[in-house]
Amino acid sequence: MDPLEQPHSSLRDRLIVALDFPSAATALDHVDRLEGRCRWFKVGLELYLAAGPGIVDSLLVRGFDVFLDLKLHDIPNTVAGAVRSVSSLGASLLTVHAAGGPAMLAAAADAAATTPNAPRLLTVTVLTSMDAAQLAAAGVFGSPALQVLRLAGLAAAAGIDGLVCSPEEVPRLRAQLGDSPLIVVPGIRPEGGARGDQRRVATPADAIASGASMLVVGRPITHAANPAAAVDAILAEMSGAALATIG
Repeated sequence: MDPLEQPHSSLRDRLIVALDFPSAATALDHVDRLEGRCRWFKVGLELYLAAGPGIVDSLLVRGFDVFLDLKLHDIPNTVAGAVRSVSSLGASLLTVHAAGGPAMLAAAADAAATTPNAPRLLTVTVLTSMDAAQLAAAGVFGSPALQVLRLAGLAAAAGIDGLVCSPEEVPRLRAQLGDSPLIVVPGIRPEGGARGDQRRVATPADAIASGASMLVVGRPITHAANPAAAVDAILAEMSGAALATIG
């Protein structure tokens, strides 16, 4: 099932495991340890720069879908070219950064719309490691929620397929944008889990209940003593929230 088109798809289709590792061998070893429990894996900058685009193919040939989290942010022409270049890799989702502005977002969306096999685009709004103080230090005044809503509006107007935000902003985004956009939520910490360097976080259950389409989970799974059991526990938390929402 496609989570962009099937908002009530199985929970397995709504969990993305982040492979934040320094080598392909380490990443694929962790994939094997999950014993087929997940459909989606995220490849971010660390792994992509260490392993190259071949890591995407290594996941695809194993039957998985890839969320390529590169957060493209450059002048419009460069980002459009990057979207066209990435399209040959076969990733299903690709991130661009909303801070690049409306012209950049529109150029990315146009490149994806006119390139065969292009990934669907998600715009990154405000990183989950940032709070109001971090934003103010960067010259952005106001709450993270207001900035997320502002950037999400730009992305929607540009024709971007969905967005990435913290779980805190999901209810307001659903109210503003409706049920259609794919909302991918990092900053997920199981009940009782450590926050690490994240600031705006939620449990899997709370994120699903608030309207998140898909959850990105990294260290709570990949750093667990038993990653497969960690996935099972997270899916159980998601399931309880999904059943409560349906009920």
